[in-house]
Amino acid sequence: MDKILLIEDDDIIGGMICMYLKEEGFFVLRTLNGQDGLAALRDFNPELILLDLILPDYDGTELCNSLRRVTQVPIIIISSNSEVSEKIEAFTVGADDYLTKPFSMHEMKARIQALLRRFKQTYSTEGLPSPLFTEAAQSVDFDINLEKRILYVRGEPIEMTFSEFELIRLLYEHPERVYRREDLINALRGFDSFINDRAIDVHITNLRRKIEVNPKEPKYIRTVWGVGYKFVL
Repeated sequence: MDKILLIEDDDIIGGMICMYLKEEGFFVLRTLNGQDGLAALRDFNPELILLDLILPDYDGTELCNSLRRVTQVPIIIISSNSEVSEKIEAFTVGADDYLTKPFSMHEMKARIQALLRRFKQTYSTEGLPSPLFTEAAQSVDFDINLEKRILYVRGEPIEMTFSEFELIRLLYEHPERVYRREDLINALRGFDSFINDRAIDVHITNLRRKIEVNPKEPKYIRTVWGVGYKFVL
């Protein structure tokens, strides 16, 4: 029985899709927001994702991008927006198909089956395990929107200063790389005229307060004693 993750907050549409797919023999889990959808990806381990673009806590294209970083399973966007530009953006961030509301349930089923068949054939012919969920080079806890200069941590936008954003962006984009304080100072020089060793330490402390579950025992921004800092996924 193929497992489908539906991320849709509209009760009417979500209920109809769940009922139809269950009647057609699929195992369906529905979440009402992006944060729960990301959590379900790990726990439910779906074989295909149906993703609404308008969610209460996440921009749909940003969520699609986050999902694609950690899984290769097919993603079908369901949206009331039929503009070509919206579709192109969805495909750019990793969507495999795009259904415009209102759509036929029979067409949705046909597209789901086609994607599942293609996905399974690809990995069986290549002799690869099906990567339903992979610990990839990014963490589902974090997502950066460079255009809007927003860091999302566990689905929530985090307020930060200009220098803090530049610092976390640098660390996040180069996980496991150890940065000396001098490297970080040089990276921020030009943005922050008051940057020095002490300022770097203050920025790191503030970032840990904002992104770590327990800042006193940081999981992500680690100190490399005698050298500097690194970001761990």
